[in-house]
Amino acid sequence: MGQEKINKMNKETIKAVGAFGGGIASSGSVCGVLLGGVALVSSMYSRGDLTEKENPRLWPLSQRLVKEFEKLCEPCGGNNCRDIAGVDWKDREAVKEYYSNPQSSRKICINLVGDFAYILGQVLEKEIARRKHS
Repeated sequence: MGQEKINKMNKETIKAVGAFGGGIASSGSVCGVLLGGVALVSSMYSRGDLTEKENPRLWPLSQRLVKEFEKLCEPCGGNNCRDIAGVDWKDREAVKEYYSNPQSSRKICINLVGDFAYILGQVLEKEIARRKHS
C-alpha cells in the first residue's frame, strides 16, 4: 500500500484492507489496488473523528490516483476487478485457473499492481517534496 514511502508501517492497516482483493471481498467490484492507494492517502489526510479537521489535500490526491488508475485500466474496459481479471471469484475452478495458468489474466493484474505502485510512489514523492517546501 505504499506505507514504506511515508514511513508508517502498520500491520493493522494492512489487515484492515485484506478483503479488498477480488474487487472488494471477491465481488468483482472496484479493484483492490485502487482502493489500497486511496486508503493510504486517506490515512495521511483524513480525520480520525468528527472533531478533527480534514486536510484539503485528501480529495485532489485521491482523485489523481483514481484518474491515473482509470488510464491504466482503459485497455481492460473498466477499473472493476471483473473487467481487469475477468474472473468469477465464486467459481473455484476459475480461481484455480487464474492462479495456476501462467497465461491467465493474472499477468495483467500483476503488471497493473506494479504500474500503479510506481504511480502511487510518484504521487507520494511529489506530495512529500511539496510539504517540505511549504
